[in-house]
Amino acid sequence: MRVTFTANGKPVEADDVWEGESLLYVLRERVGLPGSKNACEQGECGSCTVYLDDVPVCSCLVAAGQVQDREVRTVEGLGGEGGELGLVQQAFVDAGAVQCGFCTPGLLVQTDALLAQDAQPSDADIREALSGNLCRCTGYEKIMDAVRLASARKCAGTEAGGAVAE
Repeated sequence: MRVTFTANGKPVEADDVWEGESLLYVLRERVGLPGSKNACEQGECGSCTVYLDDVPVCSCLVAAGQVQDREVRTVEGLGGEGGELGLVQQAFVDAGAVQCGFCTPGLLVQTDALLAQDAQPSDADIREALSGNLCRCTGYEKIMDAVRLASARKCAGTEAGGAVAE
């Protein structure tokens, strides 16, 4: 079947999609958006988290046919138009929260969603929001630091890298 949807603001068509194929597979293998990672295929790790109509979902659990005529935003869609890093992405880099990078795409999307709802989340709110994202490399403290840094920059009206937003 053919699946037509919007990915990161651009219309996308994927042909010859098997009806049981996941959105994750379509994004990575058919559309050329490899940022979301395939780790557990069971919705347990959060590495494949994307926005579907502005709601974070595990793309490994979404059947590709379910995205027909809908809006998908991946980790690639969080940055600026020229390929520059977005606020959350830059905060993760600056805080040293990226190690192997496998969990990072899901953490970035989930952090972006959290800060869209609450620009100044408490540590408990951060832990709750990221509880579905597993990281095997860190003790999560650098990830917490990154979320706090992104929050502070967002509240201060600064963009990635500390430049003041106009």
